[in-house]
Amino acid sequence: MKLTPRMRRLVPAVLGSLIAASATTAQAQMQDSNYPYFGLSVGRANAQFDERAIAARQLGAGRTITAISGDDKDTAYRLFGGYQFHRNFALELGYFDLGKSSYNASTLPVGALAGELAVQGVSLDLVATVPLTSSWSLLGRVGAQHARTSSYLSGTGSVVVVAPDARTRDTNAKVGLGLQYAFSPSFLMRAEAERYRVRDGRSGGATGNINVASLSLVFPFGRAPAPSPRVAAPVYVPPAPMPAPPPVVVAQAPPPPVVMTPVPPPAPAPIRQRVSFSAETLFAFDRAEIRPEGRAALDKFARDLDGARVDTVVVEGHTDRLGATAYNQALSVKRAETVKSYLVDAVRLSASNISAVGKGESQPVTKPGECKGERQTPALIACLQPDRRVDVVITGMR
Repeated sequence: MKLTPRMRRLVPAVLGSLIAASATTAQAQMQDSNYPYFGLSVGRANAQFDERAIAARQLGAGRTITAISGDDKDTAYRLFGGYQFHRNFALELGYFDLGKSSYNASTLPVGALAGELAVQGVSLDLVATVPLTSSWSLLGRVGAQHARTSSYLSGTGSVVVVAPDARTRDTNAKVGLGLQYAFSPSFLMRAEAERYRVRDGRSGGATGNINVASLSLVFPFGRAPAPSPRVAAPVYVPPAPMPAPPPVVVAQAPPPPVVMTPVPPPAPAPIRQRVSFSAETLFAFDRAEIRPEGRAALDKFARDLDGARVDTVVVEGHTDRLGATAYNQALSVKRAETVKSYLVDAVRLSASNISAVGKGESQPVTKPGECKGERQTPALIACLQPDRRVDVVITGMR
């Protein structure tokens, strides 16, 4: 396989960027480790050959090309099957047809040369996917393709073609970039741009590029969605009850008369209360929109504050350790801001007294070693449930 200097620089750059991105990307739902798939790709091919040089080689000495025109675009398609052997990597085998390109050259002495190129072959690619969200992924591929280039020539006037038909076979590189969207575990769609390096179809001919922009439908086998997280019962700690009033002390003066003087009531007692809400009660898994159960729990919390003077409220968002640290931090901030907005808009607490902070995965409730493992499994998700929560800290007076 022969690579141009530009492609030799491009291939390691593409692989390096994909591998680095996959190490820091948030985990994606429905991303199983091992499954086969097949698909169909249809797109537009744009051939980039030096048609003037090809025509000049066929005409030989003594003839001059006065004008040349061509049609470099045609429909391309590809049938492929692959195996996802790792969360981020798959091997893919395919058959491709890159369509045809044609050119017409006028010559002196007066004549004309018409040429046509058609390319078909097979390819073997390493395909890397980097999850961006639960449905979107970045796609990249590098591989080798073995292509047969068929060349058809015809001449008129002074141009006589000795060998009208010729075929060459050669193995070269191919690369591609694109996006993938998962409609369901068993149906994906890809939009890709690929480049094939191929020969021009004549013995000793030079190489050129064929660029393909395509849409693909991909059908995985045996793939299941990620398990739904267990919805725990609301974890709610009511505010402390108001203290009982102190007994009335009666001061007795010498009789008569008897004077009863009550002791003034104590100043209002300060309160500081931390209320913890389970993230599964407030939100759907990996989301920051409040569920109906979450609104009910926050409404009950507000009713228990009725009659108290609230000075400050701090809303803290917490996540478990699954996923990237930066992603978890952003999710905890978003959830804390959502709860703050609900307390202001629906519960009518003063916005100036409420602040929202995200703690990410920095303050887990579970103990070290209590929930073992790194791979997202139903058992590990259930064990880490206490870490996914929103705490509300209130200070004020009763």
